[in-house]
Amino acid sequence: MIALVTGASSGIGRDIARVLASKGYDIIAVARNVERLEELKNEIENKCDRKVYVKICDLTNRDAIFKLHEDVFNEFGVIDILVNDAGFGLCGMFSETDLNKEIAMIDTNVTAVHILTKLFLKDMMKNDKGHILNVGSIAGFMPGPLMATYYSTKNYIVKLTQSLHFELGRQHSHVKVHALCPGPVNTNFNKTAEVKFNLAEANSMMVAKYAVRKMFWNRLLIFPGVGVWISRLFAKICPDQLMAGICYLAQRRKIQ
Repeated sequence: MIALVTGASSGIGRDIARVLASKGYDIIAVARNVERLEELKNEIENKCDRKVYVKICDLTNRDAIFKLHEDVFNEFGVIDILVNDAGFGLCGMFSETDLNKEIAMIDTNVTAVHILTKLFLKDMMKNDKGHILNVGSIAGFMPGPLMATYYSTKNYIVKLTQSLHFELGRQHSHVKVHALCPGPVNTNFNKTAEVKFNLAEANSMMVAKYAVRKMFWNRLLIFPGVGVWISRLFAKICPDQLMAGICYLAQRRKIQ
């Protein structure tokens, strides 16, 4: 059994790789930071007696993404699990935030996820088995002033996953897709997004363990924690403009 995890150099992706390895999966660890991936490789191979295959890939480069899939297929055949975790955020007024960084965010959070999901899904459907876990966010259910691009990318992830779930059901496929939708998690996200959360942050390993467990239970939307589930319910019943105002006040407090 083998799983490919993007964003495996840190945070939730790194911990999901650890959890899957503990359950008997070899890991294809994908990120740009080779040192962090090599550390993960040594850790897992020593503790879990599973193989870790390091793949360096810039997910903003579409040619590199296609090559990643080609190389993985040629080396391992059809994989069992794909975890699309790589992503980052940015906080600030849309008129003032850096356009190049936002384009890179869209490339990483949306385009790379879209391409990898499509390519590996087509492989899995031929074998009629497999799991794809897309890491979204509770942000995917609401507007996000002051983090407009990030919230929009996570909206895309949630809706894409829900749509694929319905399509696969209509096709009677045994391939399963899932969207992990956490709230604030204690990872490198804050530093990259240049924000400081004022809410309690979840433990990354706890989120990873919960996500993997619910994935194997074939849960479509995975909300790690009662507070996140309540936030999802509130976003569903709250008028969009009111929700936008609440999110604006929350984001404004994050900006350092």
